[in-house]
Amino acid sequence: MSKLGSTGLNIYELGFGGIPIQRISKEESKIVIQNARKKGINFIDTAVMYTVSEEYIGYAIKENTEDFVIATKSMARTYEDMKKDIEASFTKLCRDYIDIYQLHNLGLSDYDKVMGNDGAVKALLEAKREGKIRHIGITSHSSEVLEKAIDEKVFETVQFPFNIVENQGIEMFKKAKSKGIGTIVMKPLAGGAIEDTSLAIRYIMSHDFIDVIIPGMADDKEIEQNINAVSDKNPLSDEEIKQIDKIKKEMGDKFCRRCGYCMPCTVGINIPAQFIVEGYLKRYDLKKWAVDRYESAPVKASDCTNCKACESRCPYGLSISSMMKRTADAFAGAQR
Repeated sequence: MSKLGSTGLNIYELGFGGIPIQRISKEESKIVIQNARKKGINFIDTAVMYTVSEEYIGYAIKENTEDFVIATKSMARTYEDMKKDIEASFTKLCRDYIDIYQLHNLGLSDYDKVMGNDGAVKALLEAKREGKIRHIGITSHSSEVLEKAIDEKVFETVQFPFNIVENQGIEMFKKAKSKGIGTIVMKPLAGGAIEDTSLAIRYIMSHDFIDVIIPGMADDKEIEQNINAVSDKNPLSDEEIKQIDKIKKEMGDKFCRRCGYCMPCTVGINIPAQFIVEGYLKRYDLKKWAVDRYESAPVKASDCTNCKACESRCPYGLSISSMMKRTADAFAGAQR
């Protein structure tokens, strides 16, 4: 067990990501989560928008709820909407308090809004004063946002993608760690794009600024595989380093880091979000959820005009227009 920043929470360095349990039953989720706890995993991360995830987790832990550290999150941006989501999380998670409540997926465009007088942060601070939540966290796909948030003295944890391909958060994580802010790694397998699970996890754990990683898990095989990777404290071998470099080279020119520099799109597409839902469709085996999220977007990948204005702003030189066509085609096929 180790400390999560300055929160005082003792957690195992491998956490349980709550996205994939949407594809199994409530009873199966209980078995998987309880087996994970028996193997030492006590940190669970979920979210309001993960359909049944909070409900399944609440059902799974209700008999030994104090054995777990629960983190959930909401994309609410206003005071009232965040209050509603916090109350809903209590009900679903079967708890009188939540260890960490995170402001989820914040971008620069909403930053001032959530921090304002009628913003979501006001509701989080109020819930903390009332003892409903113990700690406030933040997640984003923009390291620039988290660099700014770290200085607010409000957030006690940060969650950001970090993996073999996505390294843009290293300096942000180091800064957070130096300030006693808990560091949580999401998408350790790049949303399932990296196939060598052990190598991906060992790469992350070779960095001393990370407190916990939260790969999504939905069966005992995944739990065992991830625990073995985290437990392997041997330095990366020369051969493994070569393999890491190979993965970076192969994926580097076709993988969105979700930094957001491509925005704004000339027709209003949320470009990084489209690639995220594509990942859920192709690699998480969450077809219905991914299609629902794609369809709910006011402007979709299929609306891309191929103007390529975004491509000149992408620091990684991605062919975004062709990637948009790939995403649109994938969802057109899924809807047939």
